[in-house]
Amino acid sequence: MSVPIGEFYDRHHEALSMTLLSERHGFERTISEPAPNRPGLALAGFFSYFAKKRIQVLGNSEMSYLKKLTPQMRSERFGRMCERDIPAIVVSRGGQLTDDLLAIATDKGIPVFNTKLVTMKFLNAATIKLEQEFAPSTTLHGCMVDMRGIGVLIMGRSGSGKSETAIGLLERGGALVADDMVRVKFAGGELTATAPDLSRGYIEIRGIGIVNVANLFGLTSIRPEKRLDLIVTLIPHADLNEVDRVGLQPKTFEVLGQAVPLVEIPVAPGRDTARMVAIAALDQQLRKLGYNMADEFNERLLKHMANNPAT
Repeated sequence: MSVPIGEFYDRHHEALSMTLLSERHGFERTISEPAPNRPGLALAGFFSYFAKKRIQVLGNSEMSYLKKLTPQMRSERFGRMCERDIPAIVVSRGGQLTDDLLAIATDKGIPVFNTKLVTMKFLNAATIKLEQEFAPSTTLHGCMVDMRGIGVLIMGRSGSGKSETAIGLLERGGALVADDMVRVKFAGGELTATAPDLSRGYIEIRGIGIVNVANLFGLTSIRPEKRLDLIVTLIPHADLNEVDRVGLQPKTFEVLGQAVPLVEIPVAPGRDTARMVAIAALDQQLRKLGYNMADEFNERLLKHMANNPAT
């Protein structure tokens, strides 16, 4: 996988305080590894194991070293680095390349940026952004809602009432993350759901059409992204016998190799499905805190049977 430097800059230049120093060229160059690199050894002439697929970051150490070199040596070392087809160069602390070095980068078609951030802060922030860019992802069909801090993905057959259930959760203080197309990424050890930019903040309700959630429920009713904590599947009431009634055998749904808790809720006319999903979210919140109501009931039942063998 690779990410064009132009797309990375357009998406993250504000968060990373990046400014373009060169002409807008070389933006088709690609980043192939999800971490920036400090090319100190390369500037010293050692190119074995040089991480040429990464963004090259010049901090105080690299810039001070270049200044101590003779103009001829500086141009030769910097030119050898640029010949490695690196994706881009970023100078930290708002630094600037000298005109001769900037001309070399321009001649090789390498974009040059600077950032106001100190070197380590930029390295850490850029690494997080790159991990997100390179994170494995998938798209699920459903409706993602943040219900009191629990990220709930509502799934089910077409017409099962996913959007109507989501509206019911919004009326109870929830927030919409995505409707219909839910993008899920696995980064930083957790699954995160978001919506395509075009449909963010909108939900489709059969018989009404497309609804702007923020206009109806306020800005607090939408979330740009949320951790995926629970999947709720809406199933026909006819399949009621297949549903676990006690909850002693928790189910999971695999997303990008990660097991996500799964709850199946039967749908029937007159049943408040949104309330059931809200309860499932609260139950999941308790489970994350180490409290399991089903296990508690099972322990009470076993204790009662042990104390009353005749019953």
